[in-house]
Amino acid sequence: MSELAPIPAAVAEAPHRAAPGEDAEKVIRVKGLVSRFGSNVVHDGVDLEVRKGEILGLVGGSGAGKSVLLNALIGLRAPAEGTVEVLGVDVFAGSDAARRDLERRWGVLFQSGALFSALSVRENVGAPLIEHTRLPTRLVDEIADMKIAMTGLPASAGDLQPAELSGGMRKRAGLARAIAMDPELLFLDEPTAGLDPISAEAFDRLIRNLSDNLGLTVFMITHDLDSLYAICDRVAVIADKKIVAVAPVHELEKSDHPWIKEYFLGPRGRAAQRAAGDA
Repeated sequence: MSELAPIPAAVAEAPHRAAPGEDAEKVIRVKGLVSRFGSNVVHDGVDLEVRKGEILGLVGGSGAGKSVLLNALIGLRAPAEGTVEVLGVDVFAGSDAARRDLERRWGVLFQSGALFSALSVRENVGAPLIEHTRLPTRLVDEIADMKIAMTGLPASAGDLQPAELSGGMRKRAGLARAIAMDPELLFLDEPTAGLDPISAEAFDRLIRNLSDNLGLTVFMITHDLDSLYAICDRVAVIADKKIVAVAPVHELEKSDHPWIKEYFLGPRGRAAQRAAGDA
């Protein structure tokens, strides 16, 4: 079986939209966020805004608190101090009903895909629809099949179990589930981790095309320099327990911050820069 099917015209490559400007609506606002684990302070006053329609990459060293920040954004871990507002809703101050409504408006792709091993791919993709809607099973299956196709998986993948998928196919199945509810906002945790360079490049193009064609805002944790150069409109850098910079990659290349210089101007950063220039 071929791993990938042709991507439908609805999400085929289109001209890249201009990056949203400073006056664009903010779909994520983090203000004064402090995160602690006992006496260990991970974040000490994180401020961050994400513009509607952009792909924003988050980078930082090991232990900088990237995943902790993501968990705060999707409501899995309340901060010790500060506010987290997503799509105009305070994630930790609203009612249960407001929180459930918010969860319908975003999708999450965890690093491992986090698919349910006992369910087929189609059932995995349809799970959010079963949880949040009262659609009949037949319609849920039809929507799931459409989302599977949108991520470039063959139609036959819907009947497979997660254990029967390659790593790249599991990522795409997880992405199909993340967009099952037609979200406005997509959270991605290391989406190309573990993929070979060709599969990673194809996954980057898929994310970019979905964002452009569906109007998705994307918040993406990644350490993949190629992804940062290829698809991110801006990159936020977390270091020193704060967000120390938010800018397009070409502006970050000029930064004097020691970690940013080492990351973007080291050998791997220069290779990614050359690759982007040749694209």
